[in-house]
Amino acid sequence: MEQPRLRWGLRLRVALALALACLLVVGALGITLFAASEEMEEALITQLVTEEMDYVLKRHRQDPGYAPQPSSNLQAYVVRNAREQELLPAFLVGLGPGQHEFFVGNEEYHVLVREANGVRYVVAYEVGLHEQREREFKLLIVLAVLTAVAASLVLGYWLSGILVSQVTELAAQVGRLSPGRRRVGLSRPEQDPEVAMLARALDGYQGNIERMIRREQEFTANASHELRTPLTTIRTSCELLLADAALAEKARARVAMINDAAARMTEQIQMLLLLARGQSLGEAESVDVADCVAEAAEPYRGEIARKGLAFESAVARDAVVEANYQALRLVLSNLIRNAVQYTERGSVRIDFDARRLRVSDTGRGISNDHLPRVFERHFRGDAMNEGAGIGLAIVERICEQHGWRIEVESAPLKGTTFSLVFP
Repeated sequence: MEQPRLRWGLRLRVALALALACLLVVGALGITLFAASEEMEEALITQLVTEEMDYVLKRHRQDPGYAPQPSSNLQAYVVRNAREQELLPAFLVGLGPGQHEFFVGNEEYHVLVREANGVRYVVAYEVGLHEQREREFKLLIVLAVLTAVAASLVLGYWLSGILVSQVTELAAQVGRLSPGRRRVGLSRPEQDPEVAMLARALDGYQGNIERMIRREQEFTANASHELRTPLTTIRTSCELLLADAALAEKARARVAMINDAAARMTEQIQMLLLLARGQSLGEAESVDVADCVAEAAEPYRGEIARKGLAFESAVARDAVVEANYQALRLVLSNLIRNAVQYTERGSVRIDFDARRLRVSDTGRGISNDHLPRVFERHFRGDAMNEGAGIGLAIVERICEQHGWRIEVESAPLKGTTFSLVFP
């Protein structure tokens, strides 16, 4: 399974980019200072040793018996004879004229040797103090670089917040947009040119969406009116025919079937409009669950009798739930219709307890592969190969709108149970 990629926010990316730029600039400066400090150290030591050598030569010319006085890290020697040669430290014996650099133990020495008129002059400088100062200077450079990077990160995060504030504000405005609300323009005179360009593009897109929704609403309203009018005429005619006592029994049964089909078609149109518009069906009220179940099951009594199914409502007469009656009836109607449609023998049972309403059947069942997709629009699996495949999608939409939870348990050839859980 592919691991999700870590996404950095725009504000953090701007801050990191600024910190990286600062790191590159200050780092380059730090490297330059490192190199310069090395060269400065060598130049200073060379100058110090050379000046000391010049001083010793000058004093020896003025006073042939001059004996240099050693300091803590600088020693000078005038070797005029074998005895003075023996007084030299061992690491200075045998050095030829010129500059020398070497370590004695852990200490580094810079030595300058000169010879003039048979006299050897030696100046030895122990550079430990310079090395310590150089290390301190380099540490200071490192701390300065780290401090600059940290400061640039904090400053960059603050500045990037200012830079992206208009974008985040625009995103918040877009998040508050809703097709049902009055249109609000997103572009503002005080916006930066790039943000204003994005806001104008979103305004145009918002206008296109509103026009599309308006056309869809007009179409669904017209379709609803044009379809409901003939259906109402059909149902009225059926009721008049059913009221005629002279109507033959066989004809009466057919008229009743037409009336039931027209009622179901009216309900389907209402559900299609609900799915298309995403409209709520109203406010919650105290609903008698048993009455709602009976009304939802009434259109399918004929099919239940034709198949010889046992229909059982185990809902207590005093069972009440806070819900929208029409929404609950639509959900139950879809679930009962599915249970009757996909059950050839056995029973359909409805029970209610602990705020859970269950519709169970002993029908074909649904395979485990198809269970996760039963609420998808137009999905018809192995046990759902009839109809338009929108009934359960409508059920899920209604449940989402009213804060209900819909669950399904099923197994092939063992039946299906849909559970409606109320908050």
